[in-house]
Amino acid sequence: MEFYLVGGAVRDRLLGLEVQERDYVVIGVDAEEMLRRGFVPVGKEFPVFLHPQTKDEYALARTERKTAPGYHGFVFHAEPCVTLEQDLERRDLTINALAETADGRIIDHYGGLADLEQRRLRHVSPAFGEDPVRILRIARFAARLHGRGFRIADETLALMRSMVEAGEVDALVPERVWAELSKVLSEQCLEARLSVFFETLRACGALQRLLPELDRLWGVPQPAKWHPEIDTGVHVMMVLNRAARLSPLPEVRFAALCHDLGKGNTPPEILPSHHGHEERGVTLVADVCERLRVPKRYCELARITARFHGKVHKVDELRAATIQDLFEGVDLFRRPERFEQMLIACEADFRGRTGYGERDYPQASLMRSLAQAVRAVDAGEIARSSTDKALIPERLREARISAIRRARAD
Repeated sequence: MEFYLVGGAVRDRLLGLEVQERDYVVIGVDAEEMLRRGFVPVGKEFPVFLHPQTKDEYALARTERKTAPGYHGFVFHAEPCVTLEQDLERRDLTINALAETADGRIIDHYGGLADLEQRRLRHVSPAFGEDPVRILRIARFAARLHGRGFRIADETLALMRSMVEAGEVDALVPERVWAELSKVLSEQCLEARLSVFFETLRACGALQRLLPELDRLWGVPQPAKWHPEIDTGVHVMMVLNRAARLSPLPEVRFAALCHDLGKGNTPPEILPSHHGHEERGVTLVADVCERLRVPKRYCELARITARFHGKVHKVDELRAATIQDLFEGVDLFRRPERFEQMLIACEADFRGRTGYGERDYPQASLMRSLAQAVRAVDAGEIARSSTDKALIPERLREARISAIRRARAD
């Protein structure tokens, strides 16, 4: 039995990054022998085991053969005769096809060390083109390692384009697309640049297939007075990157990503104005969430951000009653934490513009103070003092509007 540390653990150690988990490939034994040695089986599609003490994953060396479209269309072959070189050949990128012996010796059959040195993301073999999930994975690696200077090799990007043109991306199920997207939105590496994920998908044509609502934003103009960057797609990427700096929460980042989807449907005759884009955006957010089966907490925050971000930006111009309508619309009184998340996404929208990155966003502070004022209104006292119970909602609303007026006057 021979075993080697492989994949991300080797790559990240060589890059000086913290190793999150350790995966091993095992040569020369079969599943029965692994069980006899006390390893615990966990693999569903191919033989993967947990070490009885460390709980690290140990997978039998395997080869794979494409038999049908999509990422499920593979037949795996895991036998003691499969070599390490054969196992590494099926991996996606050369920097992920490195192996390390127990004494620390690096085994590099496919040029991964050179690609690490040259900061290059390059596919191992033409077999890359058989699995559409790898398009999403390489886009995620490009985003995560952007700050370290990594770029996708020209020949790999060309292969990704050909995969899209062949319809491979169309075979991806929503759950797998969302799984990769949620990993990007959850990225906590300070060197990561989340926009690179979407820009990479756009460069190979996959974004138009997977997120057409986002893809159509590029080339849509905005008023230069408020958006010196002009292009809506460029703006949204700036907002996403700003949101990643302001909050570690993937829900906030998703809301930032989706806040301006309605601008993609603006009637051409009113451009570069985008009157009504907020309400159009709410519908598009619902479409994306339904198609990709996005979790509810993401959808709700994205929906209220799309609907109300314009009003939050202009809070100092709004009537007290309109502000109360906003508080009711975001469900402030039951979900104050979600209201706070929306304000962070709105701040990212404000600061995600050319020349606005370090500007203050006093609207958020004002909204917080007004929210504190209305939440201080004693709803129980109003209910107890009302002889006509049917009038309680109206009296409570009036009290809250009055509290907004007083808070603004102060």
